[in-house]
Amino acid sequence: MNAVIPLRVEAGATGCGQAPVLKERGQREVFCGLTGIVWLHRKIQDAFFLVVGSRTCAHLIQSAAGVMIFAEPRFATAIIDERDLAGLADAQDELDRVVARLLERRKDIRTLFLVGSCPSEVIKLDLSRAAQRLSGRHLPQVRVLNYSGSGIETTFTQGEDACLASLVPTLPLPAAAAPASLVVVGALADVIEDQFMRLFVELGLPGVQFLPARRSDAMPAVGANTRYILAQPFLADTARALESRGARRIAAPFPLGAEGTAAWFAAVAAAFGIAASTVEQVTAAPRARAAAALARVRPALAGKRIFFFPDSQLEVPLARFLQRELGMQLVEVGTPYLHREHLAEELALLPADTMLSEGQHVEKQLDRCRAQQPDIVVCGLGLANPLEAEGMTTKWAIELVFSPIHGFEQAGDLAELFARPLRRRALLTTPMAA
Repeated sequence: MNAVIPLRVEAGATGCGQAPVLKERGQREVFCGLTGIVWLHRKIQDAFFLVVGSRTCAHLIQSAAGVMIFAEPRFATAIIDERDLAGLADAQDELDRVVARLLERRKDIRTLFLVGSCPSEVIKLDLSRAAQRLSGRHLPQVRVLNYSGSGIETTFTQGEDACLASLVPTLPLPAAAAPASLVVVGALADVIEDQFMRLFVELGLPGVQFLPARRSDAMPAVGANTRYILAQPFLADTARALESRGARRIAAPFPLGAEGTAAWFAAVAAAFGIAASTVEQVTAAPRARAAAALARVRPALAGKRIFFFPDSQLEVPLARFLQRELGMQLVEVGTPYLHREHLAEELALLPADTMLSEGQHVEKQLDRCRAQQPDIVVCGLGLANPLEAEGMTTKWAIELVFSPIHGFEQAGDLAELFARPLRRRALLTTPMAA
């Protein structure tokens, strides 16, 4: 069995933390924040997401979620039509009627999110006021919150950030004499949450809570004695909201791959005074399983050159994982927003000469990608098919958000998401035997 890759950073090394970043502004190719509803509606089991938008918004969510017509998901769209746009109907009254019918039909709803869209923002529909009014009407049975899923100035993962930030003011405060607590922030697949919880219990931290919780009545208490650690790198607004209540962030790499996950748990343990030897003992078996899974995939990826278009904000942690644990070469690591504080530990682990870009000017990035001819390109759906037609191998960035990829047990699956397109390309380009 291959040895687990240790976390090595030379003394005084900053990786690419001080490297120049190419900042670009121009045409973008990203999904909007409404996409986050696809995983959030599965995570918070008694919540409902009501998009206030156009038929295009409804089609996007329905297509992205893959929900069949006879299913009853926990999301819907209140359609803004011509009467609303022309000012012939009072949009607030219309919304009140839609919400009343929804709550009458769906008695299981405990939290209702009014989700703004590009159309609702263009016509200046005040969903904040609507949420306050409807909450006053339907509490204590249902709490109504609002956030923006508009894609006018954001990338698609910021939908989750906006949703969780809207939850923070409603979280309970811990009791005055409550001991220090830990909150893991970021929506994770239930199976990963359960795996993490088992490891926390073995470390001696049985009371760890997650934001978002699976039910509205199980949301964590947050106050001055709360420590939190991010599980996703795209939660800047949520982090600010938590810190406004006195919570303190535990700095760590993100739990992607064996190395990142081990460092993530080690950072938590250090913050709570748990010995490093205990962390080594508790994580030894899952780290060994992760290392064995990665060893099987590494031959397919080692030495391959990868180019990241800015899309999900997962690009920097993924680049660290692929370069350090699988031997890939980083051509360019583009990300929509580079949060230096939250990504400091990740940047310190990347090679000093890593090409980093922030923001997007898609035409210039396409030119650089074509000039470099990488072995694989991570990009959005809008770019993938054209690049495939040009002979490049691509990986859909959005699949990395939809798939369970965090933690030790998923490290091999994460690596496979990059190896599979390369294998497919090899099969398509290998001549058939006569």
